Amino acid sequence: MKENRSRVFLLEDDPALAGLIADYLAGHGFDVDRWGKAEGAVRRILSMRPDVAILDIMLPDGNGLDVCRELRASWNGPVLFLTALGGETDEVVGLELGADDYVQKPVSPRVLLARLRALLRRNAADEGAETLVTGPLHIDLSARTATCGGSKVDLTTTEFDLLTLLARRAGRVQERARLVEELRGIDFHPFDRSVDVLVSRVRRKLDALPGGRDLIRTVRGVGYMLAGGDGEK
Repeated sequence: MKENRSRVFLLEDDPALAGLIADYLAGHGFDVDRWGKAEGAVRRILSMRPDVAILDIMLPDGNGLDVCRELRASWNGPVLFLTALGGETDEVVGLELGADDYVQKPVSPRVLLARLRALLRRNAADEGAETLVTGPLHIDLSARTATCGGSKVDLTTTEFDLLTLLARRAGRVQERARLVEELRGIDFHPFDRSVDVLVSRVRRKLDALPGGRDLIRTVRGVGYMLAGGDGEK
């Protein structure tokens, strides 16, 4: 039986690093398509439709942030950034542009593999209830789509996962540490801003739709809560 291998698009201009990552992932069930420059990257991704895209930020003819910005206009698949060590600004900007996760350089292939697998697990169809209903919010778990007040909520992979986590526990405060651990599969760091940026993105999208304003509430010093609703169907 032919192995079902996940497809990865890798945007990295360092041939040695790209080769190391590609070889490691290939040995763990991934088919990797390597690309070394910003030019043509979006076109290649849209043509390939990979299971996940890995984008380096610093490129010889541009940067991965611009690639992500352009990509998000027409593709909501998982995006993971490779960032320079200590590049918090790049990480935050990347998350605000719609990235789902990031891994710092120098890259640990094992950490990268774990993050990719976590993204793909969350992107798989939910095996539990088919629909979550919370007030005006309707989440179709099998189709991985959401509507608010009858209007579609345009969500990236991790935005959908965050909204689903909050909807499953509507009316209950979710600690930031728990959200970070469930979304990224790592221990909580007190200065990790990824969940805050993610919540801000989702809240902004909901606020623009009928009945969506104030659905996500901040509990200062603790975490976030989705206003209570009807639950699973």
